[in-house]
Amino acid sequence: MRILLLAQVVPYPPESGPMIKTLNVLRYLAQRHNVHLVSFVRSEREAAHAQALAGYCCGITTVPIKRSRVRDISYLGRSLLSGRPFLIERDDSRAMRKTLAQLVSRHHFDAVHADQLSMAQFALDLGLPLRVLDQHNAVWTIVQRSAQRAPWFMRVPAEIEWRKLRGYEGRLCREFDHTIVVSDDDRRALEQAAGQPVTASVIPIAVDTSALAFAPRSADARHVLSVATMFYPPNAEGVLWFGRHVFPRVRSALPGTRFLVIGSRPTLAVSELGRRDLGIDVMGYVSNLEPVLQQSGVLVVPVHSGSGMRVKILEGFARGIPIVSTSIGIEGIDARHNVHLLVADDPREFAAAVVRLLCEPETARRLARAGRQLVETHYDWRTALGSLDQVYSNMREPVGVGR
Repeated sequence: MRILLLAQVVPYPPESGPMIKTLNVLRYLAQRHNVHLVSFVRSEREAAHAQALAGYCCGITTVPIKRSRVRDISYLGRSLLSGRPFLIERDDSRAMRKTLAQLVSRHHFDAVHADQLSMAQFALDLGLPLRVLDQHNAVWTIVQRSAQRAPWFMRVPAEIEWRKLRGYEGRLCREFDHTIVVSDDDRRALEQAAGQPVTASVIPIAVDTSALAFAPRSADARHVLSVATMFYPPNAEGVLWFGRHVFPRVRSALPGTRFLVIGSRPTLAVSELGRRDLGIDVMGYVSNLEPVLQQSGVLVVPVHSGSGMRVKILEGFARGIPIVSTSIGIEGIDARHNVHLLVADDPREFAAAVVRLLCEPETARRLARAGRQLVETHYDWRTALGSLDQVYSNMREPVGVGR
């Protein structure tokens, strides 16, 4: 089968959760089908990175896209006039629509696989036999949760946006032939938005366990680590909550402990945490995680909003680093408190869990071993993505194998 895969971001190098998910879906599909990747790019560097995926794809096409605060203001205005969500107006692109129309007119495709919500708008008018929507999250729930925690002056715009998103996502799930979700929670949220059952498969986000070495913590690993893209609001909100309300308690119990914050494009508020001499190091993007991992005894996932699955938890399990997460952080992952990780939502309880793992090495080792076994069994891409075969099984036999 020839599949047109539409990506919002080039999934290489796999430096974030969405990129890791997309890359592994691409790898899995390419073993069985001919896949033509079409992706937005924001720089010549991204366009060059796309070519690294040539071994998986029968074709690669990139379309430039630009973003800025000034452009965002115009997209917000369009959203108010059109009734479409701001997030969709922002990523609409005449160049993308023109590129796809030309590709479809020149080549035969059996299916379009729209990766993430913003790419779905380009798949609807292509007239291909099978249209698949790959939802990394139930996006409307992310904005709804963020609205509940937003400053007062942002609550009304956020409330309007999540309601628009709920209606938009519901309509798409009704119009696409098949929807892929990463958890039962997301499936239920999208069915709520659609107002009816939807044709959907729950296929978890997967990682490559063979590329992630299991390395239990040493006695010298005494610091607390966060690894997350800092421009994603739920991640930034979580780090701020931990840095302001939890880490001071950890620091009081264990004065030499530091909080290492890794993630590209930290917000001004997150950066400010590192300037106040509170034992917090805001390190930004780090290309080689190994030295930092060797210093870190606990990985924290302190998110209070968001949806889907946290890839950083799966990778933490695979690497053997003990984890403390909120309840929202482990949504979509079949992990249990005090079996694979520790779970806490209250600042005092979260701090106590972190201190426990730093002070009880045997507990940390027990959780690390169980986490590694869980991710090997359920979340390696070679087996976890097997249900993709069923998504495409209603079509005719594949025409070839992607090169």
